[in-house]
Amino acid sequence: MTNQTQSAAKMANETTAKSETPIADKMTDALHHSVDSLAKQAAKTEEKVRHSANASAETLSEKQQQAQDYWNSSAVGKFTKENPLATAGIAFAAGMALTAFLKRK
Repeated sequence: MTNQTQSAAKMANETTAKSETPIADKMTDALHHSVDSLAKQAAKTEEKVRHSANASAETLSEKQQQAQDYWNSSAVGKFTKENPLATAGIAFAAGMALTAFLKRK
């Protein structure tokens, strides 16, 4: 617990001792305890989410590097680097053929 939370709990206990409404005081204490528990759980959950996101980002970066390495070492990757104009022409022709095929249906 932080000092501020301890101070608030101490003040609540002092108020409870002086109060003439014991049921309301018990409810207040229970609610304070619930809020403190929820805050702890939220902090743990946030930490887990941040850790998972960081691990996912690292994994994604590794996978991107693997894909790029695979592409650069593949025959298609080499062909596209050596013949960019032919690659664009092939892609255009494939797109036209696919469009014509899909329009017929």
